[in-house]
Amino acid sequence: MTGFEIAGASAADMKLIRDWADEEGWNPGDSDRFAFAVADPEGFLVGRLDGEPVACISAVRYGAGFGFIGFYIARPAVRGQGYGIRVWHAGMERLDGRLVGLDGVVDQQDNYRKSGFRSAWNNFRYEGAPQGEGDASVEIVDAATLPFGLLAAYDRRFFPAPRDAFLSAWTALPGRTALAAVRDGRIEGLGVIRPSSAAHRIGPLYAATPEVAAALLRRLARHAPDGMVSVDVPDANPAAAALFEGLGLAPAFETARMYTGPTPALALPELFGVTSLELG
Repeated sequence: MTGFEIAGASAADMKLIRDWADEEGWNPGDSDRFAFAVADPEGFLVGRLDGEPVACISAVRYGAGFGFIGFYIARPAVRGQGYGIRVWHAGMERLDGRLVGLDGVVDQQDNYRKSGFRSAWNNFRYEGAPQGEGDASVEIVDAATLPFGLLAAYDRRFFPAPRDAFLSAWTALPGRTALAAVRDGRIEGLGVIRPSSAAHRIGPLYAATPEVAAALLRRLARHAPDGMVSVDVPDANPAAAALFEGLGLAPAFETARMYTGPTPALALPELFGVTSLELG
């Protein structure tokens, strides 16, 4: 593999990686890369062949013991030539000694199993315009009006490690809307919507009940120009799929959440939409 080198991604590379993911049909958020870089500035790797970017991966470290793999892409012209697997090994080496998670597309899941990953649940991307009226009994507020410490503590119920810097950027980037459901001073739900190439993406979507999730979903969908939204729904929460189908959304894409070790203890009955297939 003369002429092939792997190095950290530049700001220009981060835009390129996003475009590659869009070409794969993954529909990442338009500004996701800015929050991703905050999570772990050194966690994005690009493989170059004679100086030309041809492969990439994200291997983001969270805390002292968790990591997440995403953006594993080799360009079509170089697939099957060993460049992708070189980038894969570089990413996994960066996360050595940690519990590692990823969201794998269907045709790659067997390869991930060979690398030691095991399925925890499936994510089904539901798309459409939510039907019906909102629940007036649920109080929905701008998440920015709440103390950030409360939001960060709430997020930790749904993720294996603290990610405060990422969450701060993820909820506050321009063009996004972050809403929270509150009751008696407690957070009972959180949702973020962001513009993407196709349907606006919603993630995370946390809620104490399906009713709260529906209220958040409908309010968030108002911020999509055509009302069309996209949510990656874990089947580990059976109530979630039933909710989205009842609201008129349809499944359009499937991945599997996979880990190299035991599935973390998360509040899955209240997880209605994962934050990001790329960073967990």
